Amino acid sequence: MAHDRRSRRIQAGHGLTPNPSKPVSASRVTLSQLMQPQFANLRGAVHGGWIMKLADEAGGLAAARHAQKPVVTVAIDQMSFHSPIRIGDLVILEAEVTFVGNSSLEARVQVTAEDPLTAIRTHTNTAYLVYVALDAAGRPTRVPRLIAETESESLRMARGERRQADRLARLKHEAQEAAP
Repeated sequence: MAHDRRSRRIQAGHGLTPNPSKPVSASRVTLSQLMQPQFANLRGAVHGGWIMKLADEAGGLAAARHAQKPVVTVAIDQMSFHSPIRIGDLVILEAEVTFVGNSSLEARVQVTAEDPLTAIRTHTNTAYLVYVALDAAGRPTRVPRLIAETESESLRMARGERRQADRLARLKHEAQEAAP
């Protein structure tokens, strides 16, 4: 009986809202884009800022897919480029959620450049981006818990939790440094 009332309140949008757990795989997205001259410098290498934009889009889509709510970017961890991306390369961005807090989500974005003529792929970089899910009023809102389905996902989740603790400690330190 109590369960029936709770279900009706949830369906009517009153009070309690469901917040189910979701597997990492439910957040996965892949974006691909052919690199054109307008994305590159005079030497034919794609601007790092363009790749950061694409990584933010892929990570944001993975986070929004998990949260099923709009998300905003709040942090981008270090992004090192291991190999250049050239005009004519197909850039492939694979993103998935690797950690969730109460309203925050960390997404891992792996960037690969493929020569479409030879099918040779080169891993160019991996980035971790943090998003916050927003409710209809634009306030942070709870997100579903994350379920690891493999050992590698469990390891990524544990590392994500450590990265988040480091981020929070860094923010606290920065706030103390900025205080008069």
